[in-house]
Order: sequence, then structure tokens, then C-alpha cells
Amino acid sequence: MPGPSLKAASRRAIARPRRNRKWSAAPATLNLPPAATPPEAAARPPALRPATARLRPRHMGLFLGFWLMVIAPLAVIAWYLEYRASEQYASHVAFAVRQEGAGSAFDIRGGLSQLLGGSSSSSDTDILNEFIQSQDMVARVDARLGLARAYARPKGDPVFAFDPTGSIEDLVRYWRRMVRVIYDPSAGLIELQVRAFDPHEAQAIATAIVNESSALINMLSAIARDDTLAFARDELTEAETRLRLAREALTEFRSRTQIVDPAADIQGQMGLLNTLQQELAGALIELDLLRGNTRPSDPRIAQAERRIDVINRRIADERRKFSIGGAGPQGSDFATLMAEYERLTVDREFAEQAYRNVLAAYDTAVAEARRQSRYLATYIRPTLAQSAEYPRKFQIFGLSALFLFLAWGALTLVYYGIRDRR
Repeated sequence: MPGPSLKAASRRAIARPRRNRKWSAAPATLNLPPAATPPEAAARPPALRPATARLRPRHMGLFLGFWLMVIAPLAVIAWYLEYRASEQYASHVAFAVRQEGAGSAFDIRGGLSQLLGGSSSSSDTDILNEFIQSQDMVARVDARLGLARAYARPKGDPVFAFDPTGSIEDLVRYWRRMVRVIYDPSAGLIELQVRAFDPHEAQAIATAIVNESSALINMLSAIARDDTLAFARDELTEAETRLRLAREALTEFRSRTQIVDPAADIQGQMGLLNTLQQELAGALIELDLLRGNTRPSDPRIAQAERRIDVINRRIADERRKFSIGGAGPQGSDFATLMAEYERLTVDREFAEQAYRNVLAAYDTAVAEARRQSRYLATYIRPTLAQSAEYPRKFQIFGLSALFLFLAWGALTLVYYGIRDRR
């Protein structure tokens, strides 16, 4: 154990003013005699000094890669966006497909106004959305305005301008970059953003899109009207043919049987039977009177009996006409004639009713065809830009910096991962 002198020396060393004190890696020691050093301090190993960091070749490679992969490309991008990229102007237009809501005068006769409106406006907007991005639309606008020439106008901008030697497929891909379609299926609204290197050209392209879209809707409406009218006309022709055949069959029946109305003829036959039965009753009464007032050999009795027999045979013949297999007009019984007549009458009535319904449907189709049932409602006309909105330089530069830095960082992590595994 150290003596009191060691404790006093320690207190004096601690109480000294800390002037001009320099920090060093080695711990501070007290000026004590060698004999006063504690045993624990003598057994403690010397402190390790950290190695001094030096610039190695791999660090130079990382800096060089950062310059080549991040700084240099960003400088090129900034220079190109500032001095070579052409300004682009945007024209906005919005429209929707609408359908006539007014009903026809024939609706109360059968609710036939739905014959023409086979497809809803939502399906029309779906077709229109695909048509705007199709090659057909690009070809039509190109034929009308010279689309390839307009988009190839900036000569020193190979990134944002169109190559005039490209094919129609290349022009379609470039079209989808320059024409942005915003489609809301629930509301059936289509909004377009059309870009070009001149504000008037952008507006002209947007106007051409609206005109071609309106022509497509009109063509679809015309096709629907033609199909509806053709179908209604075919139905009317078929109904007319059916009615004509039913009337001809009834006329042929009357000519063959020489009966205009079998029901009236049967009533006449029934009247004849009633008359014969009345004469039979009178003849029977007369015979009974003769038998009661004359002798049995009286010739009037025999004559009355013959008259009664003739009347009975006539009644039997008339009744036989109403039975199956009886001898009626043209050798047919009245039951068969009546059944055939009723069948022909029912066919004619059904044919007449069908003809009236089909004629009403045809009149409705014609009335609907006289008006434009579907049309393109443009609620935002093609606008004329006053300032260039594209290309968005800060956005392009920021995204480029982000992705270049991420690529450089990913390659750096891969390098150190491979180096640590060695």
C-alpha cells in the first residue's frame, strides 16, 4: 500500500491549474518515484494508438465512378435541357358522348323507342378511348395536318423530336407520348392533353381529334340506324306476306265451298230444319185427325203417311250434313267446314295484329332515324397555350439525379459486399 506521501502528491497534481495542457493519445502520468508505482498500473498493457486513415486506390475509384456515373451525366442532361430541348405547348380538350333523352310519340303504343339505342354511351366512350390511341386516328390526323412533319420540326432535338424517317408504328408510339388521354369510365368523360412544338399546331391537332371522334360517333349512329331500319323493314315485309297469305287462304276457302260465312249458312240450315220439323208436326196432326174421322181405307191416310215419310227423310238428310262424314257443300260436312273456317279466321286475325305491331315499330324506327340519337358533347374546346409547359426540366433533372445516384450507390454496395466476402 502506498504511503501518505503518494496521496498528497496525487492531490497536488489534481489541484494544479490546467494551463497549456496538450492532449495526446498516451495517458497522463504523475512524476512519482519508480517505487511508488501501483502494481495494477505496472501490469496494465500499453494503450493502442489508432492507425492513421490514408487515401487508397479504391477510394479514388469510387470518386471517379461518382463523377462518371452521376456528375457527368447530370451535367450533360442539364446542358441538353437548357440549350437543346425544344419547348412544347399543350392544348387541352374534353368531351363526352351523350344520347338523346327525349322520347318518341310512338312510345305509348308499345315502348319501342329502345330499338335504336342498342349501345349505351359508356360503351361508346370505351370505343372512343381506344380509337384515339389507335393507328387509324394517327393516320387520319397525319393525312389532314402532316403530323410527322410537324413533330419533326426541331432539327437539333433528337430526344424530344420525331424522326421523319420513322414508320407509322414509330409515329403511333410517339403519338402516345405527345397525346395524353385521361378517361373516367364511371362518368364517361374523356380529357386530352395534346402537345406540340407550336401552340397553334397543338390546338389544330386537338381540333382534328375532336372532329375525327365526332365522325366516328356519327358513323356508329348511322350504322345502328341502318341496322334498325333494315330489321324493321324486314319484319314489316314478313308481316305483310303473312297477312296476304292468310287472306288468300280465306278467299280460296270461300271460293271452294261457295260459302261466304259458314256461320250464317249454318243458321240457314237450322232454320230449314225448324221449318221441316214444324211441317212434320202439322202432318202428324193431320194424320191423326184423318184416322179418327175416316175409314182406314181412305186414300188420304196413305197420302198423309207418304208425306210424313218424305219429311222424315228430309230431316234426316239435313241433320246428316252436320255430322262427321255427312254430305254438306262440296261433299264436306258442316263440322269440318266450320273448323277450317275458324282456323283460317284466327290466322288472319293474328296476322293482322302482328302487322299492326310491326308497322308501329317501323314507324318508331323511322322517327328515331330522323334525329341524331348520339352526339359528341365537347364541354372544353381546344385551348391555345401561351407558354410552354414541357419539357419539365426540373422534374427531369431531379429524377435523373435520383436514379443516377441510386445506381451509383447500388454498384458501390455490391463492390463492398464482394470485397468483404474475400
